[in-house]
Amino acid sequence: MVAPRTALPALALVALLAAGCVNPAERPGGATGPATSGTANRIGFFGFAKANSFSAATFAGVEEHARAGGATAEFLDPNFDAQAQVQQLQDAVTAKRFDVFVVQANDGAAVVPAIRSAVRAGITVVVQFTPVGTRYDTAEPQVDGTITLVDVPTLNGEGLGRLAIQACRSRKASPCEVAYLEGLKALPLDNARTRAALGVLEAAPGVRVKARAEGGYTQESGRRAMQDILQKDPGIDVVIGSSQAVLGAEAVARGKDILYVANGASRQTVEAVREGRWFAAYYLPVKTLGAKAAELGLAKARGGSVPATNVMTDVAPGTAMGTKDALAQVRGEYDE
Repeated sequence: MVAPRTALPALALVALLAAGCVNPAERPGGATGPATSGTANRIGFFGFAKANSFSAATFAGVEEHARAGGATAEFLDPNFDAQAQVQQLQDAVTAKRFDVFVVQANDGAAVVPAIRSAVRAGITVVVQFTPVGTRYDTAEPQVDGTITLVDVPTLNGEGLGRLAIQACRSRKASPCEVAYLEGLKALPLDNARTRAALGVLEAAPGVRVKARAEGGYTQESGRRAMQDILQKDPGIDVVIGSSQAVLGAEAVARGKDILYVANGASRQTVEAVREGRWFAAYYLPVKTLGAKAAELGLAKARGGSVPATNVMTDVAPGTAMGTKDALAQVRGEYDE
């Protein structure tokens, strides 16, 4: 499992959020300071699933930063099961296994009680990528005492909608027919993203949302969704979906003149945009953001001061709205 789409919340420490090039040994006691006896050394990463390339890349960043700072990191794998993740969090609080939690919530509302318990137990909690709580339109912490490093789902959806409108303008089709391959209808986060994207698209003159289908997060689910769409609406101009779903859709629609807008940041996604196969991608530097989450968590656990609210798109300004020009110098940080 998200942009300079509209003005995003300004951060006081944008430089800190881009400080991946700083030597970890140069700032003792801070986010990248070396661990010493009695300091926080253990990070528990509660990711979406080990099998998910996005989560794996995030953890690679967490682990790399932890190791550089004399800490350890462990991936606790719920395999996309929200209740299993809640149980893992509860067990880790009880066992006092970790000083820091980095949490990619499968269900942001379901984990709230466990996150509150962790904060009360003195564990530093970094909410990573998906908000923890019931609001999907804010980056601010919804559980007191936590740190956020998130991609606001509604802003992500609005960004996808604007990229699709740009694609329509480049096509000069009127009306421009758009197909939206939403993620998983069972997830509140995906529903919030979908509503935001559709709101932008439906307000654009000359743009018509012709089809919607659950594209999910695999090539196979994207392939099935695109097959259904093309049977009913063979004249689609623009397709929006997760990068995995778009790969599947592209395979089904080979030979058709369709512009693709992907929600993803893999090397394959970036290359497709740079080659001109896809129109654009909503880009995030995933491994770098994993390292940033570890940095923020260790800093606070070791007594440092960090901003409570952090927005992922501020880490690599100018790249989230990933058109060919915006991604000219980007390679991606993980493989699908």
